[in-house]
Amino acid sequence: MTPSAAAPIYPVRSVFGGLLMGIANVVPGISGGAMLLLVGVYQRFIDAIADVTTLRWKFRSFVFLGLVAFGAGLAILLSAGPIKNLILTHRWQTFSLFIGLRLGAIPVVMKWARPMNAKVWTGIVAGLVITAALGATQYLDSSGSAASQSTPLTRFAGGLAGASATILPGMDGSYFLLLMGEYVPILSGIDRFKDALIAFDIKAMWDAGLFLLPVALGVAIGLGGVSTLLRWLFKHHRQAVAGVLLGVVVGAIGGLWPFREGVPPQVGEVIKGVTITAENASTIDPSDWRMAFFGPTPLQIAASLGLVALGIGLAYLMSRLDPEEGRLEAGK
Repeated sequence: MTPSAAAPIYPVRSVFGGLLMGIANVVPGISGGAMLLLVGVYQRFIDAIADVTTLRWKFRSFVFLGLVAFGAGLAILLSAGPIKNLILTHRWQTFSLFIGLRLGAIPVVMKWARPMNAKVWTGIVAGLVITAALGATQYLDSSGSAASQSTPLTRFAGGLAGASATILPGMDGSYFLLLMGEYVPILSGIDRFKDALIAFDIKAMWDAGLFLLPVALGVAIGLGGVSTLLRWLFKHHRQAVAGVLLGVVVGAIGGLWPFREGVPPQVGEVIKGVTITAENASTIDPSDWRMAFFGPTPLQIAASLGLVALGIGLAYLMSRLDPEEGRLEAGK
């Protein structure tokens, strides 16, 4: 038994870690794994996941994971709506900050990658290709809306990728959801579920729950299966995996390009099979508006660069809060 597995559960710390993890998984650029590191329960989280996935049914592990899940679920329910509104109403400002938070993860991943060799550079190229392919799906979408391509399969894939990324400090699940175009649809679904829960609308809760079910299945399989593979790869092929992570982080700029905005629907336009008229145009959810590039003003460019710098600074400060993060190697 590892020392962390024998350690006390610390209910308050576990719930608090879950709260921070939940917030991190809603905000692209902040790693859920890093938040667990900050409160000192990351290794315990890894051990508990390993207990469950290898069928070592330990009551303490179930209690610990339940406390973390409670905190994370509460945080996600409460923060999904506000974060979604920020994305829709202040996109370029929010994405500029997200870019900075992502770039601020580079020093952490660089420490894992050293010394830089052929394996690292090959991983970097692979990460750039993966990120470019995911980011391109946003721009090749003919309608360009934030939610038009969301399907049960893509939501399942989003949950799978998001949970897998969460296991590694320095990476985060919501970042991959953004690249896959599933971020706003999933946040909208969570917000609908919260509103239905408050109103105790059983039918609405059922509908929102069915929408989110593929995400939940993807998260469960990602945490239980793919994350185990990732931890093994990181232990035995650390430099190659770190190279992929570096490529993904550097490729973030394309996928998170801030200077796009929603275009209000025009009469005659078809959105999700509905023809827009003067009467129904105002009822179309902003998350379904077509996205279009715009030319930023010099002031917007300067402000965007300032927000990127702020994000880098915040990421650096978070990485310094816990000395373990910089030298962590999965599997230790």
